[in-house]
Amino acid sequence: MTFPKIIVGVDEAGRGPVLGPLVMAALAVKEEDEKKLKWIGVKDSKLLSSEVREELFERIREIVHDFRIEVIEPDAIDLSVAGGNSNLNWLEAETSARLVSELNPDKIIVDCPSVNIQAYKNYFSARLSEGVRNNAELLMEHKADLNHVVVAAASIVAKVIRDRQIEHLKNDIGLDFGSGYLTDPKTQAFLTEHSEKYAHLFRKSWKPYSKMIEGKKQSKLGGFMTENS
Repeated sequence: MTFPKIIVGVDEAGRGPVLGPLVMAALAVKEEDEKKLKWIGVKDSKLLSSEVREELFERIREIVHDFRIEVIEPDAIDLSVAGGNSNLNWLEAETSARLVSELNPDKIIVDCPSVNIQAYKNYFSARLSEGVRNNAELLMEHKADLNHVVVAAASIVAKVIRDRQIEHLKNDIGLDFGSGYLTDPKTQAFLTEHSEKYAHLFRKSWKPYSKMIEGKKQSKLGGFMTENS
């Protein structure tokens, strides 16, 4: 009996923002079902509106063979990045390798976040389960979400889940802080005004956050010195 070939695509959403989670997604599809993803219009999530991503999210779930999702909160990111023995690339590699290993694929396609593809590939491969590492084909490349529909599907799922997490956080605190990216004026304003009150939302190891906190400390110290001079 011949079993269908299982292909897993890996991507993330929320790598760069100063606040909110990083979401990793690993989607497994049967090789013959890749064409179904193309038929429904799956492409890189950045090329789609939020409304289209939401619609595709539900249709992707009906097509995929299996999937794994991990939501990495800001404190976990800080713990990994600030320790000195790791960085965001290694955190992504460790997380996604674990998710992929649980899916036991025949082929793995990863959207590589590192400029050094070979180093990232070696690190990722070493953290796969032995069976998957020895038996699965591993393809690692930049912009894989543009070139491989299963990775594009993973990018959509990761993006939708992160967007939902962000909306939940906004509703929870009753404030609109925008997307979490510093290119967003709402996020810039929120960082300036609420970096201490809502510190748990921020990635404290990110330089914009640490600079903001240091600036506020210096400002308070300056005021104290003036009052007592």
